[in-house]
Amino acid sequence: MKFKEIIGIDISKLKFDVRIHSNQIAAVFENNHTGFTKTINWVVKHTASEKEEFLFALEHTGIYSLPISVFLSENNYHFVLLPGLEIKRSLGIQRGKDDTIDAKRIAEYAYQKQDKIKPSTIPCKQILKIRRLLSLRERLVKQRAGFLKDKKENNHFLNRSENPLLFNIIDKMLMTFDKQIKNIEKELDNIIKMDELINKQFQLITSIKGVGKQTALHVIVFTNCFSNFDNWRKFASYSGTAPFPYQSGTSIKGKNKVSHLANKKIKTLLNMCARSAIICNPEMKLYFQNRKDKGGNGMSALNIIRNKLISRIFAVVKRGTPYVDTFKFAA
Repeated sequence: MKFKEIIGIDISKLKFDVRIHSNQIAAVFENNHTGFTKTINWVVKHTASEKEEFLFALEHTGIYSLPISVFLSENNYHFVLLPGLEIKRSLGIQRGKDDTIDAKRIAEYAYQKQDKIKPSTIPCKQILKIRRLLSLRERLVKQRAGFLKDKKENNHFLNRSENPLLFNIIDKMLMTFDKQIKNIEKELDNIIKMDELINKQFQLITSIKGVGKQTALHVIVFTNCFSNFDNWRKFASYSGTAPFPYQSGTSIKGKNKVSHLANKKIKTLLNMCARSAIICNPEMKLYFQNRKDKGGNGMSALNIIRNKLISRIFAVVKRGTPYVDTFKFAA
């Protein structure tokens, strides 16, 4: 898609730098609603293009870039959220760091890639809520694990009667973490039940043996209800489970490898699902064992199972019917 005006935006916590690519005019605004409105007025004043011909290019900075993204979406402006690593690697060797220069680089990158760029969309409010709750739950689980480890070590080396306050505080912290994690899970259940599309996709995904609640929710969030990926292979690449060739000329002829450039969270969840499927799914268990018996690499077999699960997740959602275990009907 061709745009007549590319506007690069480098966002930080309190402000953001803006650069218009065509005339290289730059400005700085506050990262709030007032700043967003001033930005639009400033861009209109310094360009001759129409609203539909603008493309705002932003580096994806999580919660810092969310408010302006929502503002642009609600006011029907085209915008794209770009990964920082993608921008950094595309512009060659860079020295130093400056927000104004970064806004210029973002605008240059978007200008060069505008034919391939697909404008971003903001997920619905339910997806955003689920994402925040999942992120909070993950932090609480990690902190709980730390206190649980302390408790086990203290039980092994210390006398409880001699350190009552220490043990009581740790016990209370663990109880608090358990309670808050349960509250988050209840809220997640309520959100799922209230949204017809999310509930349907959640039920379809969890019908697959080995795929649990957390994986289903993360897949729904990262795919934005399966609107961000055309097929399962693209999601496998995003998740870091798709193997790529590793060879060059005649000197390098390595085995196909998965890339470390991936969403590590979903990759970890899929790895856990694959291991669970090997245990609870007779078909996957037999496949894994056959690969091992034939001398195959265990991690390679595990990765194939991860891709099988991704393929089935996309298949049941596209088909709209739960997964049917045909293996039990085999002769």
